Amino acid sequence: MTKKTIDHISKKEFMEKLESYRKGSITRRHFLNVTGLGAAAAVMGASVPGLRPQPAFAGDIGDRVVLATWPNYHDPANFDAFTEATGAHVQVNVFGSNEEMLAKLQAGATGWDVYVPTNYTFEDYVKEDLIEPLDTSLLPNFDASAFDARYAEAGSVNGKLYGVPKNWGSTGMAVNTKHNGGNAISSWREFFDITMDKFSGRTIVHDYQLTTIGSALNAFGYSFNSVDEKELADAEKLLIDVKPHLFAITSDYQPGMRNGDAWLTICWSGDGKQLNTDMPEIAYVLGKEGGEIWSDYWAIPKSSERKAAAYALINFMLDPSVNAKEVLAHGYPTADSRTYDQLPDDLKSDPIIFPAQELLSPLEFGAAVTLTDPNRAELMARFKSA
Repeated sequence: MTKKTIDHISKKEFMEKLESYRKGSITRRHFLNVTGLGAAAAVMGASVPGLRPQPAFAGDIGDRVVLATWPNYHDPANFDAFTEATGAHVQVNVFGSNEEMLAKLQAGATGWDVYVPTNYTFEDYVKEDLIEPLDTSLLPNFDASAFDARYAEAGSVNGKLYGVPKNWGSTGMAVNTKHNGGNAISSWREFFDITMDKFSGRTIVHDYQLTTIGSALNAFGYSFNSVDEKELADAEKLLIDVKPHLFAITSDYQPGMRNGDAWLTICWSGDGKQLNTDMPEIAYVLGKEGGEIWSDYWAIPKSSERKAAAYALINFMLDPSVNAKEVLAHGYPTADSRTYDQLPDDLKSDPIIFPAQELLSPLEFGAAVTLTDPNRAELMARFKSA
């Protein structure tokens, strides 16, 4: 019998994994496994009752709630506060695209109780009967009148409410200006051109057809949501040409930008704010040809086995004071006027979080057709395998 050896990670690797877990980029299970803490926790939990999950004491909602969400999108202290208030641990699963989320729910048995879909996905979730209509009597912190309709209306389909707004934002680019003479870039055409020139090997694009294909379409002046075959062919040629020059295809791009391996990335605005706050040389820019404006929602999948816990978590996160802490942590703007009123003035005037209207005007909300369009799906598959 061969003795199994345990690989030990360095202190630097441990701290990198700890930061990724804190930001929500990796799951608790992955963090425990790669750091070797999982086995220790299991042994200690079995022998020390105080380390086992505690039953809820603020209502019978069970000992956990499973959340599927985006990287770098929460203040972990809010989850700790929820656990302290209810006894239910928040187990975070991170995904990189709405396509991935849809595919997992279609396959069944995700174990998710709450998830965070984007505006353009709701029609498909309703059509496939994958999403739970919300009972607002179980969400006393939800006040429909407090939300900007632009970022709330997609959560209702055929007169039924399926999602309540979490945050909204934009999709642009983040560039480390110290590698570009102190200058940012201003267009998607320039994004791809510089990638194939002096930024070769230093650029990240999303593992996400909506934004990666959309950005390539914008570089030609086409709609971010185009499903026109000729326009998609132009976008594909550009992406195939740029592929050898990429550092990575991933929606978790902060680590590469922070450690200097990457100098340029397609970027969501909150990540842009986080990067710029910690590393001012990294600028967040909206493409002058267009891009994406989006809104994300709290929602409950039909398959949830812990719906009481799901409602409890959503209601907790809708508390304006809790949501204000979220905004302060992740840098995405809120559609809730109650939360906005609690934000500091410097945040309200931050041009990354709340861009000028003329910069937002060229942006498009994602269109439902893009989620299931076979041509876009096949294009992305060819690009990734090239």
